[in-house]
Amino acid sequence: MPAQIKSPLNAKNRTATGAALATVLADLVDLSLVGKQAHWNLVGRRFRSIHLQLDEIVDAARLASDDVAERSAAIGVPPDGRAATVAKESGLPGHPEGWAADDAVVAYFVDALSRLIERLRAQIDAVETTDVVSQDLLIGIAAIMEKHYWMLQAEQ
Repeated sequence: MPAQIKSPLNAKNRTATGAALATVLADLVDLSLVGKQAHWNLVGRRFRSIHLQLDEIVDAARLASDDVAERSAAIGVPPDGRAATVAKESGLPGHPEGWAADDAVVAYFVDALSRLIERLRAQIDAVETTDVVSQDLLIGIAAIMEKHYWMLQAEQ
């Protein structure tokens, strides 16, 4: 049997914080996956700039998802980033298959980031009284995602 990770949080706070982190993890993993999907299938006049911008979003989502997963582990909650879990739990809209026009990709990611930020801010509120360390992590992630949200809105 694997060793149990002892949590610095009591059981109630660990459970609540773990649930919040799991929600954010699913959304961030999904964002990184759909970011690459769009990156590979992007077409249009603004191909290069959006292609590079998608790489920045994917990198940010991957770094943030790793931080969230490691925070979850640190509080004694095993993170779950498996594809089936992400597909079931993510709150992001599905991304269409095939070639994607630059304008459609920008519109998709403005919507996806809006939803991610809304859900992220709800989790920031959810952990306010259960774990301020996790809350601080989520606040930092929100700032990064809100910057990408602003930059993509400027592309519309």
